[in-house]
Amino acid sequence: MQDRLDNNEAQARAEWQVRTDLAAAYRLVALFGWDDLVFTHLSARVPGPEHHFLINPYGLLFHEITASSLVKVDQDGQVIESGGVRRVNPAGFTIHSAVHLGRDDAGAVMHLHAADGVAVSAHRDGLLPLSQTAMLCLDHLSYHDYEGVALNLDERQRLIRDLGDKSMMILRNHGLLTAGQTVAETFTYLYFLMKACEIQVRALACGPTHQPSAQAIQTTADQSQSLGKAAALTWPALRRLLDSKNPGYAV
Repeated sequence: MQDRLDNNEAQARAEWQVRTDLAAAYRLVALFGWDDLVFTHLSARVPGPEHHFLINPYGLLFHEITASSLVKVDQDGQVIESGGVRRVNPAGFTIHSAVHLGRDDAGAVMHLHAADGVAVSAHRDGLLPLSQTAMLCLDHLSYHDYEGVALNLDERQRLIRDLGDKSMMILRNHGLLTAGQTVAETFTYLYFLMKACEIQVRALACGPTHQPSAQAIQTTADQSQSLGKAAALTWPALRRLLDSKNPGYAV
């Protein structure tokens, strides 16, 4: 009996840690100006044997999200637990359930409609090797063609097929998606991908661009294999930034 209580307590603590990290990620997206009213979504798998994940309540702005307001859903989209608002975005469920079900290593999934990301998603050539930041992303990147608002659950098969084993995906004519083992890692991928898109939009607006050599592109790709490990440095710093700018998420 005591062992079961200890296990339940440990699982509850682990879930609360994921909740606070995910709420922080929502607030950071808002802080960086990447949000889209109440649309788009970030999710994280709940620790434990059940196939549950956390996602935002549909109707709250990202700067309002708290750890306790997140909605826990199962693999069929049924609400298991909520902090008041029980609605979830149907398109959000389609996209996030696809990755959580299809990738055992996807502890978190993040999807944005931020303008520069959408702009690059609509560019014929997608993300170009115009900056060091972009070249650090290229080897982690895949693409998924637009099929309409993601309300068709059949699209999940194609989403996970196109993502493959990558950590970043450009959803054509739609936006960006990243997946990682933790919220911290997934947000780090998201930051690099968003920054690469922002730089590309500015660079193309300036006129003709300079292309690095194929060798430089390959060298940077080789160097990018540990990109997710940057989260060990970036996430504590981002949490400190958030604590100074928009505290109150960890409730």
